[in-house]
Amino acid sequence: MQMRPYQQAAREAVHREWDEGRNRTLLVLPTGCGKTIVFCKLAEQLVRQGHRVLIMAHRGELLEQAADKLYQATGLRCATEKAEETCLGSWYRVAVGSVQSLQRPKRLEQFPEDYFTSIIVDEAHHCLSDGYQRVLGHFPDANVLGVTATPDRGDMRNLGQYFDSLAYEYTLAKAIREGYLSPIKAETIPLKLDLSGVGVQSGDFKAGDLGTALDPYLHSIAQEMAARCINRKTVAFLPLVKTSQKFRYVLNSACFRAAEVNGESRDRAEILQDFADGKYNVLCNSMLLTEGWDCPSVDCIVVLRPTKVRSLYCQMVGRGTRLSPGKDHLLLLDFLWHTERHELCHPASLICENAEVAEKMTEDIAEAGCPVDIEEAEQKASEDVVAQREEALANKLAEMKSRKRKLVDPLQFEMSIQAEDLSSYVPSFGWEMGPPTTRQISTLEKLGIFPDEIGSAGKAAMLLDRLDKRRAAGLTTPKQIRCLEKYGFQHVGQWPFEAAKKMIDRIAATGWRGCPKGIDPKTYDWRAGNGTQN
Repeated sequence: MQMRPYQQAAREAVHREWDEGRNRTLLVLPTGCGKTIVFCKLAEQLVRQGHRVLIMAHRGELLEQAADKLYQATGLRCATEKAEETCLGSWYRVAVGSVQSLQRPKRLEQFPEDYFTSIIVDEAHHCLSDGYQRVLGHFPDANVLGVTATPDRGDMRNLGQYFDSLAYEYTLAKAIREGYLSPIKAETIPLKLDLSGVGVQSGDFKAGDLGTALDPYLHSIAQEMAARCINRKTVAFLPLVKTSQKFRYVLNSACFRAAEVNGESRDRAEILQDFADGKYNVLCNSMLLTEGWDCPSVDCIVVLRPTKVRSLYCQMVGRGTRLSPGKDHLLLLDFLWHTERHELCHPASLICENAEVAEKMTEDIAEAGCPVDIEEAEQKASEDVVAQREEALANKLAEMKSRKRKLVDPLQFEMSIQAEDLSSYVPSFGWEMGPPTTRQISTLEKLGIFPDEIGSAGKAAMLLDRLDKRRAAGLTTPKQIRCLEKYGFQHVGQWPFEAAKKMIDRIAATGWRGCPKGIDPKTYDWRAGNGTQN
């Protein structure tokens, strides 16, 4: 099976992390981008190197999928560690194991500490639980790869309690741009649903309270859906089985062809197949289909289970992002919940890492009153936030530019090159949270960055990486940025190195007394050519 370029890059990145001594690393791929293929190909490579590999998951369906994909992609068979089955004594070098079975002390004690040399954790956002930690702790020297689809930096920081690094991340936006996932259009429905009486448990809303809060609105929601997705293949996520079953009846009374599945459904496989075949056009479920189920033709997602957990939200929406013939986009219906206590996940949560941008994007989608492409919405929101931030920081930047030092303040550099990822960076892993190293500080100073205001080793590493890439691309240096912005030129970070050098040479020719004759630095555009005025 041929790997896509990003899948190949992901596998290579994992090996690099392990080779450099970061034994616990993460791989982030959006739902639908073939994370199972990546770790199966990785397992194949490890087996060839003599490793014994454990693929661990929390659900039987995920283990079955991993075993099937391993054979399809590599030709390798695997042993199973769950219930009455065991991999002990098997000659297969790969085992798929249920965390529920493996965590049992009597079972775990049968394994020598070095039995598995590599462990792959599917749906790694679950791995901080006691069960997973018990198993992982039993094999202390094993290389560990956690695989997840969550884009949330909050989740990353939590996972950073165990993992050492993020080996590779392929974003949802990039997957859409490169044609591997369906574009998403989101529409906010102005139906204010009250969450004021809903309790919180384990960092998220109580499902029981949510079901009670949602019930009075089901008929109104069905009416709104009838106006927008009557002819679409829709999956609706609800908080409780009884709420999901009730909503099925409500939808059928509103001229939909709706079905419902839950953990107790004896005919679940038949219903899922009938939905895939078009017998039903809406499938209601109580969070059953968040993992391990795919129907590429789904082109509408309705989230009626409000959550503040981005990984959960991403899993729900991910049921509709796969490509399918005749499908040009996924419609995501975002009903407006009213809460003053917690930040809820919205379509912006799928694509935004910066809280300011996400808030602005959520406001813009709500005001639009029609489906909005989330990529376009994120770009506009990001531009608006950057503009607001630049205005707010104008005085601070002016002060920085006037300081009598030869080095550039990090904030000035970030604003000049329009590096939103640098400005909004928050460290995730343990090593990132520590102070910059002596070597990092020395290198930053040599490259023209004032290091005293860089708060963490992770931020310093990002700056150094960005500086290296800019040097390779032939863009301006920090010292050029400081020099030219001192004379009033704007966003010099976007200039090529040579254009900046020519302008600095012209300023030097004036004896550093000011800009060359005929040049207005506030409107000057280097692209106009050879130092001419725009």
